Amino acid sequence: MTALQFPDTVFKTQKWMNDYGASDMRCGDLTETQLKSRYRLDYISDRVDPWTLTRRSSMDRPQSMFCCNQRGKGEKITRQQCAAMLFDEFRSLSHKFSLHGPYSHLIEKMITHMQNGNGTPFRDVSLDRALKEHIIRDNSQENSTRLLLKRALSNNIDWHNKYYPAVKKGKLYEVISFGKLPKFDRFQDNYNGMGITVHDTWATYITIKSLEIDNSGYRAVVHYKVQDHFGLDSEDILKTKFHQFHFFRIWFVLQRYNQFGFKPFITNMEATIEITGSRDES
Repeated sequence: MTALQFPDTVFKTQKWMNDYGASDMRCGDLTETQLKSRYRLDYISDRVDPWTLTRRSSMDRPQSMFCCNQRGKGEKITRQQCAAMLFDEFRSLSHKFSLHGPYSHLIEKMITHMQNGNGTPFRDVSLDRALKEHIIRDNSQENSTRLLLKRALSNNIDWHNKYYPAVKKGKLYEVISFGKLPKFDRFQDNYNGMGITVHDTWATYITIKSLEIDNSGYRAVVHYKVQDHFGLDSEDILKTKFHQFHFFRIWFVLQRYNQFGFKPFITNMEATIEITGSRDES
């Protein structure tokens, strides 16, 4: 048998990297009529009305008895001013989803990147740190891709010849497939800032960069590359859990309204970890 040569990408999700054709990467593709009729987005913001380009007053809100008489009579603003005010409100409303923790600052940073970045990819050391922390701290024997890889390496290494057989590469893909890829959908992610910035992920590649084997054990260096999309698709905004919040309504309109069309973007995360094991574990 021949040895598997490293580095080798042992796992890829069915969804691919840099997928700019995904439904949540669309922008500027919906009219005012579509946004109002299909998505029920008549009222977006307590600060501005993007349909009439006017500032709102406290009386121009759904709960106000003066709402119907006052709507559309506020101070006129430009489309650029309206977008800037919506982004300010977008950032302000994000605080309830990122109460505290080392990643609570990320959502404001990513909203600003949407405003000014023109769709360029986003990368931040805090995201890399969050990914590595997630991988290392996941100690679930059934779900942790790190522990499942550790078990597969221990069980399939050719200890006599001190290599990993190329014919058993499929075993590595198989065990990862049965696990749970690192995602930020845990309870703590609801308030630490990672649930609102990333939550689910789009694509994941796992590469074994090197594998050193001696008589009694091994040391593997494993690299995770993860991508997510900072954007909303139609399915997202039609869900009650999203539609009820002005935060997501503003986000959807800034992204999808053909008079704004702010580009969503790809979020990149990477982490490199070490996996060690012994011959006795096989």
